[in-house]
Amino acid sequence: MVENYKCLYLGGEGEIVEKKSRFIATLQPVESEEEAMAFLEKMKKKYWDARHNCSAYVIGEKGELERCSDDGEPNGTAGKPMLEVLRGLELRNAAVVVTRYFGGTLLGTGGLVRAYTQAVKAGIENSVVVEKILAVKLNIGIDYNGVGKIQYILGQRQIQILESDYGERVKITALVPLFMVDIVQKEITEGTNGRAVLEQGPQIYFGMADKEIVLFDH
Repeated sequence: MVENYKCLYLGGEGEIVEKKSRFIATLQPVESEEEAMAFLEKMKKKYWDARHNCSAYVIGEKGELERCSDDGEPNGTAGKPMLEVLRGLELRNAAVVVTRYFGGTLLGTGGLVRAYTQAVKAGIENSVVVEKILAVKLNIGIDYNGVGKIQYILGQRQIQILESDYGERVKITALVPLFMVDIVQKEITEGTNGRAVLEQGPQIYFGMADKEIVLFDH
């Protein structure tokens, strides 16, 4: 499993106008080629009267699957520039369709590349991109005297707390990035003189969207 990568969490739409041609970019999260193709067909039906519905998508934690289509535009002027935007952002599990309504003026090769590139960027600006981080659910048990020290350590490392249970002892469940687990456990053990009880739970991907914790199934 990849320790961290950026993915499209919520899709969005953006539009630019170039010499009276409208370029409408629509983005959607996808996790398989079937989902990407279904999204493309949906956009073609929605914008059935458009001259072109060009597309690009990147699927997989490492971007293992990439596809793009010019949909009738001159070769290399639409799909590839769109794909390059996704690659440049290292964005995974994302599909984008740029719909063009022709405005009557030819843009030339360079003009088309710029227009499709700018349209995708406009769409991404109205979408939500999340960095997925592979973490361990670390369960921490401590007496009340040691709570402050643990909160300090987690705060210094900017580690997210999922749950806190204040009973006879305090139980804290924290999301510790995988690469940080050993050092955090060592700091907690040393900082509480060994009084903290630590138990590693399952590994899970999480991200932050609008300052809210988002948990992912995979």
